[in-house]
Amino acid sequence: MPELPDLNVFSHNLEKALLHKQLETIEVVVKKKLRTPEKELKAALEGQRLESIRRVGKELHFEFKNGHVLGMHLMLHGKLYLFDRQNEQKHTICTLLFKDGKGLALTDYQGQANIFLDPDPKEAPDALSKELTEAWLKAALAKKRTAIKKFLTDQKNILGIGNAYADDILWEARISPFSVANQIPSAAVKSLHKAIHKVLANAEKNIRKHHPDIINGEVRDYMLVHSHKLTESPGGAAIQHVSSGGKTYYTNEQVEYK
Repeated sequence: MPELPDLNVFSHNLEKALLHKQLETIEVVVKKKLRTPEKELKAALEGQRLESIRRVGKELHFEFKNGHVLGMHLMLHGKLYLFDRQNEQKHTICTLLFKDGKGLALTDYQGQANIFLDPDPKEAPDALSKELTEAWLKAALAKKRTAIKKFLTDQKNILGIGNAYADDILWEARISPFSVANQIPSAAVKSLHKAIHKVLANAEKNIRKHHPDIINGEVRDYMLVHSHKLTESPGGAAIQHVSSGGKTYYTNEQVEYK
């Protein structure tokens, strides 16, 4: 699943291709997850100019001039493709065709990627927002007895962090993913707060540099520990992993607080 660094780059590149274009048609091919009737979706968006494309957590929000927003969640296997006039992608979920003939297709061979009209505001702070301060993180962790990795990847707690980057963040902070959230001491919380920004910002920088035009897929070339290709961390320790709804990669360099 694309995470915060990937989606930040996607939104930037999509804006370069589509910003200020007038939407001619939106067509929904797979309707099983559509929350809004297609007729209502069309009435809200067709004929409107696209004013911005933002990442909100793990979603992309396409904001139109009349104030309506098309939300999009790529889920595990969703991909975006630009096309000219005619979409030829298989497994298409929906297409957006603009007046100048430029189009955008959302695909997913599992059919799980979805779109929705006017998403509700998010209550949790974004992982790279000013609201996510060290003090906020310390107070939030103090209320939870869940494993720290589960805390980081729960979008009700923090927006934007998924399975892969949670592992790298926790390695950078030298905190075991199995640590109990409210048992992590203040010094380690400080390290965790710094690691969140450092890991995500560096990942986005690398993606922009080495994959400047990307709008789909997951770039995992620069992971610190979360990669089946790696056997050792940058610190030289053996990387171990466990599978439970997604693999967790960790090393003995990380302290477990319990």
